[in-house]
Amino acid sequence: MTRIDVTLDELERDALTELVNIGVSRAAASLRKMVGKQVLLSVPSVEVVTQNAAAALIGQRESDDLVAIKQEFGGAFSGKALLIFPEENSLELVRAIVGDEVDAAEVASLKDEALAETGNVILNGCLGTIANMLNQSLHMSLPKVLYGDGKVLFDIGVEPDTDGLVLFLYINFSVRDRNIRGYIAMIMDLPSLGMLKQLLGDFISRVTADSNWAVGA
Repeated sequence: MTRIDVTLDELERDALTELVNIGVSRAAASLRKMVGKQVLLSVPSVEVVTQNAAAALIGQRESDDLVAIKQEFGGAFSGKALLIFPEENSLELVRAIVGDEVDAAEVASLKDEALAETGNVILNGCLGTIANMLNQSLHMSLPKVLYGDGKVLFDIGVEPDTDGLVLFLYINFSVRDRNIRGYIAMIMDLPSLGMLKQLLGDFISRVTADSNWAVGA
């Protein structure tokens, strides 16, 4: 059986990072309408790692409990998308969305609903934009809110030899003058990542002749 090469070269990585940044910029515009204040989102880098490595990475960076908004997606490529925050950070995000005038008890009661709505906006904006710019379409499930450590969020169970890989993205938020860090992760199997690599190659071929767009600019 031929092994699928899912290693992204520098040009493909730059193109994917650019597409993700366009996607989160559009998501930020939608969030801005929700919160009525300036929202900035940026994705400085994209990594492709195993599920175990993704769990280890987030475990090294975050000692607190985690919360994630999860949506499954399907189309030309398919998998599971996660928007992940340290749980303490997520409360800051909810406060930014619902406003400081809301008391602590009400914030707690609104937390999962606000997080699910925020995750839906960001993940749909990000993945939808990537798919559109690759001339594809994706369908996405309703968002679910999950709590746990990296192993729980990345579905690492009793079978560590899973062939799932993760597109792991660190994101910087600035909402209502709050700085909120988080992560976007897309868990995909080898065929889906292979298809994404092929679509990125097609995308690069289409745009390299356009002097108005430069990968990594």
